[in-house]
Amino acid sequence: MTAQTIVGSVGGLWRFPVKSMRGERLAQVEVTAYGLVGDRAYALMDADTGKVASAKSVKRFPGLLACSAVFVEPPQPGKPLPAVRITMPDGHTVTSDVAGADSALSAYFRRNVTLSSAAPEDFTIDQYHPDVADLDPAALRDTVVDQKLGSALFAELGAPSPVPVGFFFDLFAVSVLTTSTLERLTELRPETRFDERRFRMNVTVDTNEPGFVENDWVGRELAIGEAARLRIALPDPRCVMTTLPQEELPSDAEVLRTLLRHNRIPVSGAATPLPCAGVYAIVEAPGLVRIGDRVILC
Repeated sequence: MTAQTIVGSVGGLWRFPVKSMRGERLAQVEVTAYGLVGDRAYALMDADTGKVASAKSVKRFPGLLACSAVFVEPPQPGKPLPAVRITMPDGHTVTSDVAGADSALSAYFRRNVTLSSAAPEDFTIDQYHPDVADLDPAALRDTVVDQKLGSALFAELGAPSPVPVGFFFDLFAVSVLTTSTLERLTELRPETRFDERRFRMNVTVDTNEPGFVENDWVGRELAIGEAARLRIALPDPRCVMTTLPQEELPSDAEVLRTLLRHNRIPVSGAATPLPCAGVYAIVEAPGLVRIGDRVILC
């Protein structure tokens, strides 16, 4: 029988209503079978290519991460999604249920885009591989490739998908990061700002143990609060998103280079070890999660 250990408490909860835009920091949130209610509920679709718009396509959609998105009212499990309000860098706002929203977004991005609440079956983005040595197993550098995500990626791999068709998650429904990892990265390279916002996780766990502690959680469960339970599926491989500027955080490729040097680890299904920070999880039991809730490793 695996021993249960208190590993910390919930220090941060983040929901991202629109994929690749800045999101909402929450005091509490319902975790459903498909992740935090309302997380990655919407995304922009490029009408000309049929692909999902992503900040990972830094040349085609350089302004995505400069936009923020919040729900006009809190989403509820099992109920229709409320509208989202998108704020652009110049302060102008667009609400998704208002006529002309797609036109306003298209004008800002200078591309023909539509806001969608359902991912296509062939969920594909333009994935930019930055000019960072040893980052990509195929040695891709400073290039863009078609990348399937979500259920489309698992279908391509011939593996069962942890997320249904129609969801905008990259791989799994929930991501978790510890403060221990952030502190270790800062120790290794104090010149770089390893702010939690760079990693776009759903749950930040305040921890006291040193190092990349969540690496050892794979295959185990986290019990959070009174009911929620997450099964840790695999380490979270990191990409160009972590290096991009947002708000006062500068562009910094050293985020990835530091992970390559110090936390390049095996990931199931990958040909070579990958630079990781945090872990992906599957929801085993839903429940309300609050800031300050105890987190138990089972």
